[in-house]
Amino acid sequence: MPRDRVRTIDPAAPLAGAHVAVAVGGGIAAYKAAELVRLFVKQGATVQVLMTEAATHFIGPLTFQALTGREVFTSLFDLGQESEIGHIQVADAADLFVIAPATADLIARMAAGMANDVVTASVLATKAPVLVAPSMNVNMWDHPRTVANLASLVASGIRVVEPGEGFLACQWVGKGRLAEPAEILEAAIHVVSPRDLAGARVVVTAGPTFEAVDPVRFLGNRSSGKMGYAIAEAAARRGAVVTLISGPTKLEDPRGLRVVRVETAAEMKVALDHVAADADAVVMAAAIGDFRPIAPAEHKLKRSEMRLPLAIQLDANPDLLAGLGAARKATGKGPVLIGFAAETRDVVDYARAKLRSKGCDLVVANDVTEPGAGFAVDTNHVYLVEETAVTEVPPATKQVVAHRILDRVVDLVRRAAASGA
Repeated sequence: MPRDRVRTIDPAAPLAGAHVAVAVGGGIAAYKAAELVRLFVKQGATVQVLMTEAATHFIGPLTFQALTGREVFTSLFDLGQESEIGHIQVADAADLFVIAPATADLIARMAAGMANDVVTASVLATKAPVLVAPSMNVNMWDHPRTVANLASLVASGIRVVEPGEGFLACQWVGKGRLAEPAEILEAAIHVVSPRDLAGARVVVTAGPTFEAVDPVRFLGNRSSGKMGYAIAEAAARRGAVVTLISGPTKLEDPRGLRVVRVETAAEMKVALDHVAADADAVVMAAAIGDFRPIAPAEHKLKRSEMRLPLAIQLDANPDLLAGLGAARKATGKGPVLIGFAAETRDVVDYARAKLRSKGCDLVVANDVTEPGAGFAVDTNHVYLVEETAVTEVPPATKQVVAHRILDRVVDLVRRAAASGA
């Protein structure tokens, strides 16, 4: 009988408790499926592996059984596995069906609606979202039949994780190598995550700003950008169209969203001016420097040539958050505005004052002197300060904190839309 299980999804851990079917096709990249399965298990998913007969020639079922603690399905004619029509049970239990690697042959059989092995039969029987990660020779990938077969799968609602380019096992160079397991995992998370920000335009600023003293020195701060990047990635997972405006960081650009790199506060203002007016929400997580040198030196300042103590005259940078708040107040319309307050004392009091003076809907405040809640760490402990409420988000990873912030952003965006603001 069809299942009646309803799964509650936490946006911060969308795969926790999920039933994920991972089908392994018969290609050299089959060995990468072991790492993918490990990543799904690490995310808290229950994983059921299925393999084509060809796949078993590249990697043994015992590997997957050890990783999942579950018997691997390999045949429609196994008397034990199929005593209760096992492939139908797998198809029905799945919250997500992932095929990696998907060979040209497997893609062709799926596009034709065939069900002549345990993988194709299960895919045809499932109501779960299906995610396909192709892997093959570059000429096979470019062949018109493969192109048409993939187009047919996409038209039926199947998602595709594009293969990468590089040196292939067949000694060719080109597109066709299986996407990395972490990339497939991220695509899977996008598929199962709640889409409560679907279509919303969200702008996130992140990282520090640097203001030149001379060509080799600058005024900056300790922000790593991790909190802002986590918010941008979390918003994209929840369906938002995200623009991330990033100061100088060592972080890689997140996949699937637009990234604008800047260095100074003035550059961040220019980038923000281009997108803020059309946004549904602006999350100002960047640690924008308050001051900049009035006259940066054209050449490197030499210690031997300077009179000490050295005085550097500073001017104020534009207050970007206050500017957004003032524009919204003047026009009566504008994006939901989220500010951040990195404090060292009286955290909630300072955040409440910032909320009112800058015209924010919400201020996210933390004590940067608290261990595990300051700059350049992977965790945070924040307070969500609104006009009539303060919500504590206990210490957690910045990814979890990002989703707790976005839970409030979702509500604020919906309220703004309902009021016509």
